[in-house]
Amino acid sequence: MSILVTRPSPQGEMLVSRLRELGREAWSFPLIEFSPGRELANLADNLTALKEHDLLFALSQHAVEFAHSQLQQQSVAWPKVPDYFAIGRTTALTLHKVSGQEIRYPLDREISEVLLQLPELQTIAGKNALILRGNGGRELLSETLRSRGANVTICECYQRNNRHYDGAEEAMRWQSRGVTQLVITSGEMLQQLWSLIPQWYRESWLLQCEVLVVSERLAVQARELGWRNIRVADSADNDALLRALQ
Repeated sequence: MSILVTRPSPQGEMLVSRLRELGREAWSFPLIEFSPGRELANLADNLTALKEHDLLFALSQHAVEFAHSQLQQQSVAWPKVPDYFAIGRTTALTLHKVSGQEIRYPLDREISEVLLQLPELQTIAGKNALILRGNGGRELLSETLRSRGANVTICECYQRNNRHYDGAEEAMRWQSRGVTQLVITSGEMLQQLWSLIPQWYRESWLLQCEVLVVSERLAVQARELGWRNIRVADSADNDALLRALQ
């Protein structure tokens, strides 16, 4: 019984390494890779425009890393005046490390719905909100902040790029290696894997695997695509995924 981890580098390889240390057979199969976002050049100006108690959001560790690299190139420091928010613990730790600021984040699930429940985000009319994220993704956070009266700016800090594979070749490889569990951490990757694998292998192998996802929303999407054996991890970080796989 092997585990196929589809999350990008380096988190995917790190999870596989930890699983192998525990005696599990696991393989890394990254479906996407990252490149600098198209709006990084605007980041310094966007940060400068934030005033005291305005809102700064980081929606992933990758957004923080690409943003920090850009600021370092321009010798620009993270501002001290806005209130900082992150989608979850791992992103919050990364943002705190580079900015030195206190980061507010939801202690429950790492999703926009839970982030939006924070008390500090209930009365925000007239505030400026800057969201650091990748290309695409859900608009729930930005739309809800606007509905509460905030002036929202989105900065695309990185782009997700699909990695290209021969679907039939990969299906044969992973089936022959006894893969029966899949780790998938985004709806985009879930759809990509389903589309990549030819229909015959989809029915005979892919949809027979147990799929571990990171939210109820992804579980619904997996069910709609045809999976029946679905589990939901506590969050998207490797610690939570490892607990679920054990």
